[in-house]
Amino acid sequence: MTVVSVSMPEELLNRIDEFADDHGYTGRSEVVREASRNLLGEFQDRELEGHDLMGVVTVLFDYETTTVEERMMRLRHEHESLVASNFHSHVGDHYCMELFVLEGDLESISQFVGKVRATGDVLTVDYSVIPVDDFAATLSK
Repeated sequence: MTVVSVSMPEELLNRIDEFADDHGYTGRSEVVREASRNLLGEFQDRELEGHDLMGVVTVLFDYETTTVEERMMRLRHEHESLVASNFHSHVGDHYCMELFVLEGDLESISQFVGKVRATGDVLTVDYSVIPVDDFAATLSK
C-alpha cells in the first residue's frame, strides 16, 4: 500500500484518533481511507443520474469570518439556475448557517457541493439529495 503524507490541523487529527479509538478502527489511516471512499462515492449513485433532483446543503461557519458569507452569496449568484432557495440564520453566539435548496441534475449539485466544501473557513457542510421526478415514486415502493 502506498504511503501518503497529508497536512491537517492538529484538532482534526485528534478527532480522527479519538474516532478511531471509539469505533474500533486499527488507526487513523483506516479512518481516512474509509472517509475518502465515502466522499468519492457520494455522487456516484448511478440510479440518480438523468433524474430531476432536489438537494439541501447546510453550511456552518463562524460569523467573524465574514469572507465566508460573501463567498456563499457569490456561489448563489454564480449558480442561480440551480439554487431554488437560500436561507441565512444566526446560530448560537458565534456562528451562521447558510441553507441552500437546489434543483438540478446530479452533476450540477455535485459541483455546487464541491465548491462549498472548497470554501476556506467553513466549519461543516452537510447535504442530502433526493429525486423529485417519476423515479421518486419507484423508490417508495
